[in-house]
Amino acid sequence: MLTRFEQFSSMIFGIYRSIQRLERDEMIKYGYKGAFAQYLVTLIQYPEGITSTKLCEICDKDKAAVSRIVAEMQEKGLIVRECEGAGTYRGKIKLTSHGIQIAKNVCDAVRATVAATGQTMTEEERVLFYQTLEKLFVKFESLAKDDIPTIEV
Repeated sequence: MLTRFEQFSSMIFGIYRSIQRLERDEMIKYGYKGAFAQYLVTLIQYPEGITSTKLCEICDKDKAAVSRIVAEMQEKGLIVRECEGAGTYRGKIKLTSHGIQIAKNVCDAVRATVAATGQTMTEEERVLFYQTLEKLFVKFESLAKDDIPTIEV
């Protein structure tokens, strides 16, 4: 019998794997890596551009991972870096017109996916689900920073 934690973590990990598969399948259509999807969806929200440091923060990735992906995306013509004398991490990253088009297509696919999965819930269930998910996220983040509490058994 699965414990509550095993069931929860298994479902969360399964959802994450499915998201990665969906990202990969969508990006393959354009000849790109699935890892580009998260960056494209993030960058389209910042038409004025953002720094690599901010991209690390938003995507919750380390500098090395962001640096690799940004370099690949720049090589593929999806983004440009506007360094203007600033260091690599302070210069802004912006989508090119080609990058904007791919990002819009990815966002459309994301919206369609969210709509399809959302059909399994009523509006009230959806609101409650996201409220609960946010509470769990905040608590897990807190525990990850502060350490696991000791529980008397």
